[in-house]
Amino acid sequence: MSHIAYRQFIRKMSVAECYNRSKQCKESMMDAQHKEYEKMKGEIETEIRAIFKANMKIFDWDIPENDERESARLIITAMEEAIDRLKEEIEAGKYDNY
Repeated sequence: MSHIAYRQFIRKMSVAECYNRSKQCKESMMDAQHKEYEKMKGEIETEIRAIFKANMKIFDWDIPENDERESARLIITAMEEAIDRLKEEIEAGKYDNY
């Protein structure tokens, strides 16, 4: 193998190695994100339920003869609308450098 061919071979290997390392780093990051998600999932649900229940109490205090089921539906609708707005913001890149 000539000296030039050898240098080109080394360059190609370096590019491939860089690509593989980058890919491994991204996969490792995704693994870390998924592990954190699994760890936090229950806490996130607990927080959402706490927000829901707090709003149910407010509806109950503020509205005489409150229809709890209808209040629950309205609160869930508001929460879903807020989640939809968050999704739009995520897709727009608002949280890319959070």
